[in-house]
Amino acid sequence: MSLPLQLLKPHSTYNAQQKILLEVKNLTKHFPITKGILGREVGKVHAVEQISFSIARGETLGLVGESGCGKSTTGRLILRLIEPTSGDIFFKGQRINDLSQNELRRLRKEMQIVFQDPMASLNPRMTVGDLIAEPMKVHGINKGQNKDNYVRELLNAVGLRPNHMYCFPRELSGGMRQRIGIARALSLKPQLIVADEPVSALDVSIRSQIINLLEDLQEEFNLTYLFIAHDMSVIKHISDRVGVMYLGKIVELAPKPLLFANPQHPYTQALLSAIPIPTPGAKQRPIILEGEIPNPINPPAGCHFHTRCRYVMERCRQEVPILKEKPGSHFVACHLE
Repeated sequence: MSLPLQLLKPHSTYNAQQKILLEVKNLTKHFPITKGILGREVGKVHAVEQISFSIARGETLGLVGESGCGKSTTGRLILRLIEPTSGDIFFKGQRINDLSQNELRRLRKEMQIVFQDPMASLNPRMTVGDLIAEPMKVHGINKGQNKDNYVRELLNAVGLRPNHMYCFPRELSGGMRQRIGIARALSLKPQLIVADEPVSALDVSIRSQIINLLEDLQEEFNLTYLFIAHDMSVIKHISDRVGVMYLGKIVELAPKPLLFANPQHPYTQALLSAIPIPTPGAKQRPIILEGEIPNPINPPAGCHFHTRCRYVMERCRQEVPILKEKPGSHFVACHLE
């Protein structure tokens, strides 16, 4: 089902001259389930189901939801790390679904990723300097002395010392490793960075430092972020707009101030109710969602959320809600008016 064209536009607080950097239209990904030595397909995992959104240059779109909702898969689809089942991905107005390997290699310089686990994403046998320089080596830029100078500049930009380029990842803390991952992503001077839960594997005391670093780098290098997380408090700190995902679908998409002040979807309301209140003695009544997340192999008919929704109606069990626009570029997929 096609979504309204307005959904592809950033909200009205953005300058009209800002151009759309990334557009996703009806993006879908199904992972086949095979059985037997012949690999017969017996089912499929509905990881992402016809989602659409856009990101303007310099904007941060936060994508939030429970584990398994499809948000990380969405990030990898955009970067063509995995291939979509259907739908379209446009980067700077160009459809990138059918790019050849050589064309895709050239595109990699403009689209990078910061992974969730910094240790797992870094080769333990390579020094920090080699890790940061590896993308430059692949693309044949900044060779020789220029390479080493540029690596030192990147280390300084992410808050590390030049002599860290001679260290191995095992010699550094988790926060320092993630700074290396960020420096590596910056090495090719990209325009878009997919930050795939970049702070969830870090200590709470380190998370704010990395979030502040990402914000400073965004301003310094004019970066655009797709920021993926399951922590609403992190999303609130860094995002301009927020998309809420549930079982492969976007159920709410709105400017951050509007979504946090007036959440419309029952799932979003439950997520926001779980954010700790920093005021001592303040009473908090989180909304408890009953039941388990449905199986993505066989998602429920109608609204995917109806099995856990406290406002469920008969219509919810039969009819799939579409994202409808409300005042303030606020989109909600819910039958509850």
